[in-house]
Amino acid sequence: MNSIKKKIGLFYLLGAGFVVLNALAILKFETVALSAIPFLLLILLFAFFALDKLLMVIVFLTPFSVPLKEIFPSLSFDMALPTEPLLFGLLLIFLFKQAMEQSYDKRILRHPVSIAIYIYLFWILITSLTSTMVWVSFKFLLAKIWFIVGFYFVLLLILKDYKKISRFFWAYIIPLSALIIITLIKHAGHGFNQHSAHFVMTPFYNDHTSYGAALAMFLPILIGMLSLHKEKTHLKYVIYTLIGLFALAIVLSYTRAAWVSLIGAFGVYLIIRLKINYKWVLAGGGILLALFLIYKTDIMIELEQNKTDSSSDFKDHVKSISNVATDASNKERINRWNCAIRMFEEKPVFGWGPGTYQFQYAPFQKSYEKTIISTNAGDMGNAHSEYLGPLSESGLFGMLSLFGVIITVVVVALRRYKLTKDKQTRTLLLMALTGLVTYYVHGFLNNFLDTDKASVPYWGFIAIIVAIDLFHANHEKDLANEKKAASKIETA
Repeated sequence: MNSIKKKIGLFYLLGAGFVVLNALAILKFETVALSAIPFLLLILLFAFFALDKLLMVIVFLTPFSVPLKEIFPSLSFDMALPTEPLLFGLLLIFLFKQAMEQSYDKRILRHPVSIAIYIYLFWILITSLTSTMVWVSFKFLLAKIWFIVGFYFVLLLILKDYKKISRFFWAYIIPLSALIIITLIKHAGHGFNQHSAHFVMTPFYNDHTSYGAALAMFLPILIGMLSLHKEKTHLKYVIYTLIGLFALAIVLSYTRAAWVSLIGAFGVYLIIRLKINYKWVLAGGGILLALFLIYKTDIMIELEQNKTDSSSDFKDHVKSISNVATDASNKERINRWNCAIRMFEEKPVFGWGPGTYQFQYAPFQKSYEKTIISTNAGDMGNAHSEYLGPLSESGLFGMLSLFGVIITVVVVALRRYKLTKDKQTRTLLLMALTGLVTYYVHGFLNNFLDTDKASVPYWGFIAIIVAIDLFHANHEKDLANEKKAASKIETA
């Protein structure tokens, strides 16, 4: 009893001492740096004793994270607060724990998706060493590692618990729903016009395209939730409301790439549900590609006849998707893509270095391809392609290694979907895969995997597919065994 009292007394003494020191620091040195210590200690406690809760907190905070430059505009670097510092800390703690315990699940390390990720990261490392801007490339690599470690390797350990798959989805959906409401209220103040749609989601999302990408990724998840919870009437009404909210937000985001990505995801859903042979799909895709290459000139001439620019009129906005003649947004994308290809042609093997496109592409612009929104300052986004960006920054193998991850994930998901008999598990696989497909399609037109907003769901959905493949392939049998065990306990 005395020892407990001594410990309590020591706790209060240390607490009082900290309060005094913090007050002195604020008054004498005008710094609040010491105030962060309790929060850091709390994070450490979570990381060592409740890693799953810390990761879910990071997911929950992601939609509301803000760029550091919003607070300190003069800084030469940027990161998302508070998610990226938390992820960096999580990375260090995870590596320390693995070095001490060496108990990480070998099945995860040997999984085909994990191997594809190793190759992808290894080539980023190699091209960082050969980069034209080594410091920029290594910062890019470090950010890539803390996203993948946190939301693939650490999350996979947590997703061994089947129930936490749905919790991961909800951890992002709930705060994103709140953000949608805030955005719609701000947008209403501007009459829901197209121009204001570009900035009403700031500072939480950079612009309407990243916002639209996140919305598109989670709309298939919510639709899948209806099937998962079809017997829970009250929850179904909540999900219907959220589907309507997300659909409205996607329309009012004026993000054409998000609209196209949902069409792509719906197409994949139909192929899977109708059990269309994948060989026919690949053959059809090959034929369409061949026809495009043969008639490319005729197609471009036809597209250039479209002079409908993006606008607040939804009919015109849809028509403007194929306007490559006058629409500034579309023309600027083509400008960036052509720059990426020219950069690749100059450095086809190792590229210019990961993360360097925006600093290096300006000299590769042609005057006749520039638009009213073109810039030489490197401050208006990247290659506007998740695939041409790596091509210019890490060479041909850089792009192929990314495709290697994508193809491996899709093959694993389709194979497991075909083999799994449990309807709930099949639905979860379909949700994660179609959510990813929205981003795979979106990736042809934009690139956001260097941000927490896209990386958290992107790598999280991949982790869900691998978790089901590794740990929950026999979920129906596991449920039956649990019921048998429970009935034995009741009768005992």
